[in-house]
Amino acid sequence: MTILIRARHLAGILIGFLGTSAFAAVVVLPKYNVSVNEVSVSGFSSGAHMAAQMHFAYSKTVKKGAGIIAGGPVYCSQGNVAISVGPCMANTGSRNLPYLMSVVNTWSGNGYIDPTSNMAASKVYLLSGTIDSTVRQPVMDDLKTMYGAYLPAANIYYKNNLAAEHSIPTDFFGNGCAINGSPYVNNCNFDTAGEILKWIYGPLNPKNAGTLSGSFINFDQSVFWGNFNPNFYSMANSGYAYVPASCAGGQPCRLHVAFHGCLQSASVVGSAFYQNAGYNRWADTNNIVVLYPQTIVTANNPGGCWDWWGYEDVNFPAKSGGQMVAIKTMIDKVVSGNAAAPFTCSHWYASNVSHVSAGRAYIGADGQVYAKNSNQYLGYYMVTAYTDVRQTSAGYFAYGSCS
Repeated sequence: MTILIRARHLAGILIGFLGTSAFAAVVVLPKYNVSVNEVSVSGFSSGAHMAAQMHFAYSKTVKKGAGIIAGGPVYCSQGNVAISVGPCMANTGSRNLPYLMSVVNTWSGNGYIDPTSNMAASKVYLLSGTIDSTVRQPVMDDLKTMYGAYLPAANIYYKNNLAAEHSIPTDFFGNGCAINGSPYVNNCNFDTAGEILKWIYGPLNPKNAGTLSGSFINFDQSVFWGNFNPNFYSMANSGYAYVPASCAGGQPCRLHVAFHGCLQSASVVGSAFYQNAGYNRWADTNNIVVLYPQTIVTANNPGGCWDWWGYEDVNFPAKSGGQMVAIKTMIDKVVSGNAAAPFTCSHWYASNVSHVSAGRAYIGADGQVYAKNSNQYLGYYMVTAYTDVRQTSAGYFAYGSCS
């Protein structure tokens, strides 16, 4: 079976729906007065894997914590789509958790990801429906065990007694709780988004169940890619964000990044996820900007999934992964409106020798050149090898130029 066929099979298992989308005028993602210490992530299904990958790989950035709905251990797929579909979803075999954790520990020590010690103070909320027929509960059990090796038990909450199918459970929108179908947002009389945000951030003001005071923006995602072509890595040209009026007005705010699942992007299900998963109601009354990055359907990724098995990038779970760097630089842009992190994108086009000399890059063990902190590959260490390098936060460099 080819990778493409397997990828199509994976997408078909996760969700099989084509719909319409709602688009607004695309704008540049603004800066907000968001503390660099108040960043968190969450996600569903493939988005759950992406959230966990971001939490582990960029633990210096995602400091507050993560919410994982129907996901699995980091690097569960081992870069193999057959393992993704089998042990990592249907629970058809062992996920070899000791091996996965040994890999994570190695990566933590060699800089492939940030040190896992950064996660010790963060909070993690896990949810696995008892009747989830797509991602079986033992898979999430292993994620809880993995997190338990890096976080105190008191910082982990595992909701594993809700009779929910493969979905994001809400208390106001979606299919019946026992339905496994698009848009994979189910009304289970349970506020998953609220529970995630309250667990990560602590006591919050009551949610706004009425008309929201803020606004949605459709922001340009292309500028967060070195070649300005996010489609190459199965990401859309634009994404969405919900911005409370207080945050737009400059008040101190937080940032939560929410990752949709396969075939759950705006291009497929319209606003079902970014407007109705439940995050915005809590964000509106608690000064939280919610970022909703978007994927697209491609030949290699017919489900429009986030990359958690290497369909585009062998470095998918690492700091250097294409999607990972894009999300990291989105976060850098949002928090750059805070006085403690007033960074804007800076750009240099120079030889790789100059980048190394200036501290923007380093020479790896293989003699090749990599961008400092993101670890993105730049090429040969030669004065004739010229590369674009940008800085989006203190000490963080990646391939590409600024918008």
